[in-house]
Amino acid sequence: MPSFGTLLSLSTLALLIAVVYQNPEPLIRPITGSIAFKIIQQLFEHTHCYVTVKTNSVDLPYAECFSVANGKFKRVFLDETSYDVVKDLRKGHVLPGLWDGHGHLMQLGELMDSVNLFGAGSMDEVQKRLVQYKALRQEAGTSEQWLRGVGWDQANFEGKWPVAKDLEINDKFKDLYVMLDRVDVHCIWVSDKVLSLLPNPTPEVPGGEIPADGVLCDNAIDLVMKYYPKPSNERRTKFIREAMFELNKLGIVGIHDAGVYPAELVLYQELSKNESWTVRVNAMVECEARNTFCPDDVANISTPDGRLHVQSVKLFADGALGSWGSAMIEPYSDKSSSGSLLVDAETLTKLTHKWAKAGYQVNIHAIGDLANRLAIDAFEEALKVLCPDSTLRECQSKYRFRIEHAQIIHPDDQRRMHELGIIPSIQPTHATSDMSYAESRLGKQRIAEEAYRMRSLLRLNPVFGSDFPVEPANIFEGIYAAVTRRSPRTGLDAGGGTNGWYPSETVTLEDALDGFTINPAYAAFLEGKAGVIEAGAYADWIVLDEPIETLDMEALRKLTVKETWVGGEMVYRRTGPVPLPWIKN
Repeated sequence: MPSFGTLLSLSTLALLIAVVYQNPEPLIRPITGSIAFKIIQQLFEHTHCYVTVKTNSVDLPYAECFSVANGKFKRVFLDETSYDVVKDLRKGHVLPGLWDGHGHLMQLGELMDSVNLFGAGSMDEVQKRLVQYKALRQEAGTSEQWLRGVGWDQANFEGKWPVAKDLEINDKFKDLYVMLDRVDVHCIWVSDKVLSLLPNPTPEVPGGEIPADGVLCDNAIDLVMKYYPKPSNERRTKFIREAMFELNKLGIVGIHDAGVYPAELVLYQELSKNESWTVRVNAMVECEARNTFCPDDVANISTPDGRLHVQSVKLFADGALGSWGSAMIEPYSDKSSSGSLLVDAETLTKLTHKWAKAGYQVNIHAIGDLANRLAIDAFEEALKVLCPDSTLRECQSKYRFRIEHAQIIHPDDQRRMHELGIIPSIQPTHATSDMSYAESRLGKQRIAEEAYRMRSLLRLNPVFGSDFPVEPANIFEGIYAAVTRRSPRTGLDAGGGTNGWYPSETVTLEDALDGFTINPAYAAFLEGKAGVIEAGAYADWIVLDEPIETLDMEALRKLTVKETWVGGEMVYRRTGPVPLPWIKN
């Protein structure tokens, strides 16, 4: 048994390391990343105190201090013993770590390594960015590594679809393999070199469309993906690490990763063992063949420390509104089309039941009102079979079926969602990004009664997200959009004013914060573990300079995080990345 002196030395060392970790100096910081420090940190509680701590806990909504051990909150309390002079020296206001309820981790990292076409207002601007990117990346465009980009929008090309020939910018581009995702990632625009790989004539694909030479939408994208050279695990690892640091910088501690292939999950499992894995991931399984049943390809890879959680699957009912791909009950107001379904109703219902019976939560991508109706039909039929001896709402509380986007929902189906308790997964910035064209596409009545519901669905505890990289991952921009119904980029509504776009659908700041904290936790079966600061929950929190509830709305959209902590470890500080061994730059 160790002597009293040994125990005292260990205690002193632990306290010293705790102080160093809280206020690290450049010469001492390397100590805190050592294995010895990790062991000591697990043996002792480490207490953090701030000016205010918003907990999201019913028992103690606001606190001043909490202690952390083994990566979890141990105690949360008001400081009733320290002198005022001590409290006056404290800095920062704490919120529970933020969760993005619908994003794409790998795609965000790949975008950071690709041509960013978001905001390109013309074909000339797109071509200019491609030339600049290629000048710095000689390897891009080869058969082994295609030139990739994301963010173009045909609305910026005078409403005309681009074509493959537009990518022959100069002699250097004539023989390049180029694939550029539309802003909603539901269409790709490819070069002639990529088109030469496809069968001639190009076959028709159910649930897909080829609106122009070189543009393929929804299921038609699969024709190209058969030939796409997927990035190596080395490059994917780079994508993930860079994306995670970017998310931590924004105060994001966890995401619902909306569509992860089985092969990617294997990589996730391996990387999540390393301390450079600094974002908790609730991964939705997406089969290699979209809208199929592949449970044998998915091992039980959830980690006991909550870094990786796999219990859900993603299915796709339709495409996106911007490319007229969302499936509508009635035709679009600006086109004699009703969009397209990516799967028939019978198959969607069967898949929902089979996945749920296999133990998975089912999350269905549905944007158009027809797609949302069929998703609700599939959920209702599955619940009837899964729980014959209970009410459908009781059954839903067990399976927690979700609609991803839930963007345009007929009033009758909104009522059905409330009756069943279906969880809507909403991206508030989609409303403010789409408001410039949505009314012309859907008409005033559908916008007023069906589209971009937020306040109307509050009783369902909606999950809020961004759909990054389709939208910026900044959660404060999402909160701003939800509270004001104005663009976080400009601060204005569709008419250039400040009233907000259909302001009857705004939510309160408290509701918006719930949408990015406790609601995503419940929707991922992580209630009591994420989105809250209380004993037993994951020790994830962010530090702001001022209490968020005191900020002016215009300050909110430009808000930055001072610190981000995951599992009791600081993973981001505003002055720069935390120089600890587990952060790989």
